[in-house]
Amino acid sequence: MRIARVAASFVVSLPATGFATPLAVDKGDTAWMLVSTLLVVLMVAPGLALFYGGLVRAKNVLSVLVQVLIVAAMALVLWVAYGYSLAFDGGGAWIGGFAKAFLRGVTPASTTPTFTTGVAIPEFVYIAFQGAFAAISCALVVGAIAERARLSAVLLFTALWFTFAYVPLAHMVWASNGWLFTHGALDFAGGTVVHINAGIAGLVAARRLGPRIGFGRERLSPHSLPLTLAGATLLWVGWFGFNAGSALEANGVAALAFVNTLIAAAAGVLAWSAIEAARRGYASMLGAASGLVSGLVAVTPACGTVGVGGALVTGACGGLAGFWGVGALKHRLRVDDTLDVFGIHGICGIVGALLTGVFSLPALGGTLGADVGLVRQLAVQLAGVAVTLVLSGGVAAVSLMIVARMVGLRVEVDTEREGLDITSHGESAYAP
Repeated sequence: MRIARVAASFVVSLPATGFATPLAVDKGDTAWMLVSTLLVVLMVAPGLALFYGGLVRAKNVLSVLVQVLIVAAMALVLWVAYGYSLAFDGGGAWIGGFAKAFLRGVTPASTTPTFTTGVAIPEFVYIAFQGAFAAISCALVVGAIAERARLSAVLLFTALWFTFAYVPLAHMVWASNGWLFTHGALDFAGGTVVHINAGIAGLVAARRLGPRIGFGRERLSPHSLPLTLAGATLLWVGWFGFNAGSALEANGVAALAFVNTLIAAAAGVLAWSAIEAARRGYASMLGAASGLVSGLVAVTPACGTVGVGGALVTGACGGLAGFWGVGALKHRLRVDDTLDVFGIHGICGIVGALLTGVFSLPALGGTLGADVGLVRQLAVQLAGVAVTLVLSGGVAAVSLMIVARMVGLRVEVDTEREGLDITSHGESAYAP
């Protein structure tokens, strides 16, 4: 039953490699996965970098661009060094092994099976694809502590959080022997592993660093909304590789994830704009861009296992949840999450993970087997959310304590007032 269920749902995992009989590499699937990997890289820079860069003040735009780029680069190096091996090579229910550290034993002839029997893609392609996921996950956290964090602190925190939160969670959710995977948790493209994971880490980090100077007293407005819109739309384009690429094949499931990504994002834009217009009397550009990202986040865990109707509702719920997360919830928490990493990625990720358990059911247009019950699947999804929140939040808290002792977390007050572009990087984004 379990094998049939996995085959029906196409939950992403890395089946064991090293078969006695070499698998046939499908050139079409390989080409699609190479393109998908490039699209995910596009999400990091320029996508996320420009989205974040436009939201901060002009004196800090370069610091955010630099942090996103360097953090992503560090994550990729760590992924090749040991992250991939610990996430997807053997091990137990909680973590993999070190057999493929520094990609030992991986050659151009090495393959990773797809979900079609006897068909594979080169393992190097799968390594690159999953490495891009790790890179953007780490870069997302930057937005929560923008405009006040030391670069050295950001890098040390990234190394610790990547090692003890991202990698174990990727193994538990996506590896075929991972604890959450074997219990039936559904996360097609990273609702828990990427978005909730980064969202709660960002919230913990923002609380630990404290608010920016002037938070709650001064107007800390975005300096360039056109940059933000450009970044948001680039994220949308890249997200097709993020979601549809998670099918590992150029097939009908990839097509389903593709169209679900398209429609959920549109629903998120409309939902956010509608509630903003109703509550505030206008529909802003920033709101529409935020709704776009919220819809994409919400549909990420569901995109390959729900029907188009389910994706439409999930995207709209993501837009509404994101509006609440960056408005009401943020004020109640009184945390200066600079660019609303938890309000959008954390909250919408949670909403998407739970709705995945609903709309993946065949009675509601999903692709799961008929033996799957709503209550049980929701319980499994909730368990996945809870494990992610506890693991990532706990690792983030401990990591920040270590970083604070070793290098300090925040820049000096005068440095923060002057802006991190000049004081930390010796550059200015705009001529005086």
